[in-house]
Amino acid sequence: MPRTRSFAQVDVFSTSPCSGNPVAVVLDGTDLSDEEMQRLARWTNLSETTFVLPPTVPEADYRLRIFTPGGELPFAGRRRARRRPSEPDRRRIRHHA
Repeated sequence: MPRTRSFAQVDVFSTSPCSGNPVAVVLDGTDLSDEEMQRLARWTNLSETTFVLPPTVPEADYRLRIFTPGGELPFAGRRRARRRPSEPDRRRIRHHA
């Protein structure tokens, strides 16, 4: 039986609602295969769909993978971030150095 996944559509690169680039954020990407992530990215049909995953190093709170409808993107920066995506301003995430 398929598992339900929560996701949010957020505006990035803007301080005003509905005026930035819409991006889907799957809040729990745990146990999704590469193929399932790609299928969800095609389904959202947005420029990018990000998947929040458990960290792989102790210094990070989480890691991200980013997909477009056509494939996975290399992350612009580091995949391990120090702040939780549920904090109020999702546009300002400090990345693990």
